[in-house]
Amino acid sequence: MVDLSNFLEANAAMPFPAMEVARSPHLPCVPVDANATDSNSATDVLDLWRQQKQIPAPFVWPNADARPSSMLELDVPVVDIGAALHSAAGMGRAAAQVAEACASHGFFQVTGHGVDPALARAALDGAADFFRLPLATKQGARRSPGTVEGYASAHADRFAAKLPWKETLSFSHNHDDVGARGNSHVVVDYFTSALGDDFKHLGEVYQEYCEAMEEASLAIMEVLGMSLGLGRGYYRDYFADGSSIMRCNYYPRCPEPDRTLGTGPHCDPSALTILLQDGDVDGLQVLVDGAWRFVRPKTGELVVNIGDTFMVRTLPGLPVMVWDSCYDVYRNVRTIACLNLF
Repeated sequence: MVDLSNFLEANAAMPFPAMEVARSPHLPCVPVDANATDSNSATDVLDLWRQQKQIPAPFVWPNADARPSSMLELDVPVVDIGAALHSAAGMGRAAAQVAEACASHGFFQVTGHGVDPALARAALDGAADFFRLPLATKQGARRSPGTVEGYASAHADRFAAKLPWKETLSFSHNHDDVGARGNSHVVVDYFTSALGDDFKHLGEVYQEYCEAMEEASLAIMEVLGMSLGLGRGYYRDYFADGSSIMRCNYYPRCPEPDRTLGTGPHCDPSALTILLQDGDVDGLQVLVDGAWRFVRPKTGELVVNIGDTFMVRTLPGLPVMVWDSCYDVYRNVRTIACLNLF
């Protein structure tokens, strides 16, 4: 299973914490030669892990943290962003839906977002193709300690236990002025510098996808502003010169999905997360009022959730733009990514 996450931040907001430590990016239990150049010897790390009948010990999560047994579905409103941008009635309807969702759990799905389905498909296929590459090739983009960009396998460079069953590729995208859009090459430059000129086309796909996500996220910010009575331009202007982190997540089939997680319980530290899911696996689960509920993937729709830096405590004047533990108005909740069997 592959999905794509776009994390939006304003440049004035808190940066992502640097939590990396200088350790080997591989698990001791995985017999892989990271310096190998032959495609047969540079086997995919997770291919080796899933060849075993039992998952390695570092991937085992305690029973209390393992896959939830609940099969409840989260009631997520579907918000038509296109209608919101083109009519007062559409905006009123969208703002009401978003206000209710964000006061409850912070999740909603959007249609009319303007992202070309062919581009979305190309971005998902590009991620799948990347994760099928030999390990030695992927290691060309290996994430360095103290950074958020690059390839990582199960976060084994950061933790020794309760590892997530996934691979990731992350890269940043800075929002440009409208007039400069289409001339930016920051994502393309990342791919060619980290992986070589053969990956220029993939970089171009993600450059275009990141720009489309930028437009979608700013449109969503207009609705969020209206939902709080602040007007369409308040948050759009605030985040217009911000930046985002694009993350491709790959969750391979797992021999023991009940004993591990694709992503452990967490809250997103960003202002806004936009998720493009691939396939029909109900992997995303959200903790609401003490119960885990899954978010059903829907073709053509994006899953949106507000993060820590967008939580609003009160509204005596203007919203608080930093994390606060009081969920009086808008809240975010913990999520996990569950896995599927062979």
